[in-house]
Amino acid sequence: MSDVHKAIEAVWKIESTRLIAAIARVTHDVGVAEELAQDALVTALEVWPEEGIPDNPGAWLMMAAKRRAIDSLRRGRMLVQKHEELARELEWQQQRLGDALVHSLDQVIDDDVLRLIFTACHPVLAVEGRIALTLRLIGGLTTAEIARAFLVPEKTLGQRISRAKKTLSEAHVPFATPSEDELPRRVESVLMVVYLIFNEGYTATSGDEWMRAALSEEALRLGRMLGQLLPGESEVHALVALMELQASRNAARRGKHGEAVLLPDQDRSLWDHAQIQRGLAALERAQRLDGGASPYALQAAIAACHMRARTAEETDWDRIVLLYDALLQINPSPIVALNRAVAVGMAQGPAAGLDALDAAATLAGDAALAGYHLFPSVRGDLLMKMGRLAEAREEIRRAIAMTQNLRERELLTNRLKQLGQGALSA
Repeated sequence: MSDVHKAIEAVWKIESTRLIAAIARVTHDVGVAEELAQDALVTALEVWPEEGIPDNPGAWLMMAAKRRAIDSLRRGRMLVQKHEELARELEWQQQRLGDALVHSLDQVIDDDVLRLIFTACHPVLAVEGRIALTLRLIGGLTTAEIARAFLVPEKTLGQRISRAKKTLSEAHVPFATPSEDELPRRVESVLMVVYLIFNEGYTATSGDEWMRAALSEEALRLGRMLGQLLPGESEVHALVALMELQASRNAARRGKHGEAVLLPDQDRSLWDHAQIQRGLAALERAQRLDGGASPYALQAAIAACHMRARTAEETDWDRIVLLYDALLQINPSPIVALNRAVAVGMAQGPAAGLDALDAAATLAGDAALAGYHLFPSVRGDLLMKMGRLAEAREEIRRAIAMTQNLRERELLTNRLKQLGQGALSA
């Protein structure tokens, strides 16, 4: 790849979200906006190698996309009066304002990007569609990159994105910031998408790698962006805090050969302490906004307990149990109950942890945890600490059969070997 093409790729990563957002404000259709932005990119690939990279690449792409919008609206669609009027308005802006247009766009670009995020994460879309569209429109990732990240065929991912765009169009979803009444629900939808992306990067559900750092980094970038765009939303800062604190351990979570390294065994000198401070600052900001008792803030506070401990032995497990108790009150999920049982086991001993785990499973019902490999994994660990080795081996075998991630399977297989018996093939 030539230096110019590398530069164009870098510019696209930086500018594509702003470009698509600004065009979508005019066209009111994110699918059309993306096509026009892509057309501008193609033009840049044709022109820049010959004429050189412009002084303001983002402004150049913006003007190119607007010209494409004018041409597109005048070709084929000019029979529709509103499109004709829109094309004239765009053309007038381009001729009259020139560089000033770019400046005026900069003044509203934050609102445009926020509208684009709310549109991509609209509840009318299936969760998979929201994730794919967000990474495509706001993350600037290609269809192939997203498909590789989630280990699905590129064709399947492309169809998912196309369906999402079609659904938005057919549902006449407005390219607008939600009303005050809608805002909490819509912010919740956006944060859920960002956190799902982060979690898939933090611990991959399947494949050969323990982590997919590019996904967690992209989620963090989106979270930080939201923190700037929605400075008064406590839960946004809480999620940023949680992701910063969790991601600060990334360098210590993999061994020399890519193997998984769990929290108690991590070299804490490898933790990113600057990132920890950013996470703690974001948590403080969320708490100042009266969001300290929200789900993400409580999870961030739990992560902060780990980050503040100089060694694994110094971890304040009693406080972590109390935080999980609070989290269960507002988010009574089986996963939270499972994590609480781990904390109880550390604070009060493995027998108490096992009781808490079995109680959680009874309350949740078998279906809620069926196929979730961490349930038998945690149960096996607690049984092992209690000396009930035969039962522990059986639970670890169950976990091995359930997990789809090679590194987690290796970790569980090694644990089974430590119990004195080789793992059954899974």
